[in-house]
Amino acid sequence: MHGAELHLFWRRGATLREVASVPMTLRLGLLSTARINDAIVAAAGDVDEIEIVAVGSRDAGRAESYARERGIAAAHGSYEALLADGEVDAVYIPLPNGLHHEWTLAALEAGKHVLCEKPYSRRPSEVEEAFDLAERSRLVLMEAFMFRHHPQAAKVKELVGEGAVGRVRVVRATFSFVLEDMEDVRMSAILDGGSLMDLGCYCVSGARYLMGEPERVIGEQVVGPTGVDSAFHGTLRFPNDVVAQFDCSFALPRYQRLDVVGDAGWLLVDAPWRTDWEGELLLRHGDHLNRIEVPPADAYALELANFAGAAAGNAEPLLSRSDAVGPMDSGTSPGVVASAAASAAPHGRPSAPSAGSDLSQLRAAGPGRTRSSCSGRTGRASGARS
Repeated sequence: MHGAELHLFWRRGATLREVASVPMTLRLGLLSTARINDAIVAAAGDVDEIEIVAVGSRDAGRAESYARERGIAAAHGSYEALLADGEVDAVYIPLPNGLHHEWTLAALEAGKHVLCEKPYSRRPSEVEEAFDLAERSRLVLMEAFMFRHHPQAAKVKELVGEGAVGRVRVVRATFSFVLEDMEDVRMSAILDGGSLMDLGCYCVSGARYLMGEPERVIGEQVVGPTGVDSAFHGTLRFPNDVVAQFDCSFALPRYQRLDVVGDAGWLLVDAPWRTDWEGELLLRHGDHLNRIEVPPADAYALELANFAGAAAGNAEPLLSRSDAVGPMDSGTSPGVVASAAASAAPHGRPSAPSAGSDLSQLRAAGPGRTRSSCSGRTGRASGARS
């Protein structure tokens, strides 16, 4: 089995030992010319299993210049044309949040594996529909929370799990930067923008990664001039009396941090989400303060390698359905959490997540469109361009 035949099996998500054992390159198409593509393009150069072969844009001229400047072989003047390209095995979707679902379904229906920017959607039903289609089609759908692929995330989870801080009591997370352009897609209510979807999703994802699924959530938003949350503050109550608090903002200076506090010490992570901003990982246990060394790594390259391995059938995707929507039988999915917080935010009442909601839904209900648009899903920062 060689050449085009092998690629056909790859596109169908084959897990045949024959395919997994043959060195292959996953041919990736970029569905848009979004700025965040640059991180993916740069990382792909360090991943043998990935080759970026095409780019699609609604503007043919823009696609052609983009491809020419970055050495990409094919340029398409529409997203549909990219999806119809038989030389493309998979697509990366960096579109605004409100367009993730539509184009993910289109890509899956075209037989392509999908790496979609986070968060996939704030509507649990959309997340379920997309993953159902991916599974029926034997294709890989993965949400692009790049920080989860960095070795620092695994190290923090390992330290917490082995009791380095004792019994965990408090988790604090924050992420902010100043966004002044009111025309930016992240400020669009129609496209599911807002600080929670773009930045808070990292905080929520990190808390769930370490603590599991929350039992109750409370949210409070600050609504900006475009009708989306320019800042968001949330509290998540986890089992065993663990409380996580997070804040995110488009109005504060560039800053990120994660603290895990237990009854015997604490962990401080200076750069939990954007690991390329650099920072320290500090552990205090009792009277001892230690700097924990983490090997340098490109989170985007590790994300692409995992995606390619999952498409080839020789690796499990690090982020799956449960990360994007949570365990639906538990009633505490990220989506669950979000919709609960959405309804609680205006009144300051704690709410128990209801099955099917999503943490991205923490997107507190606010005036007008914001209230009705909070329906659920969580995960990472919005198709964030941070």
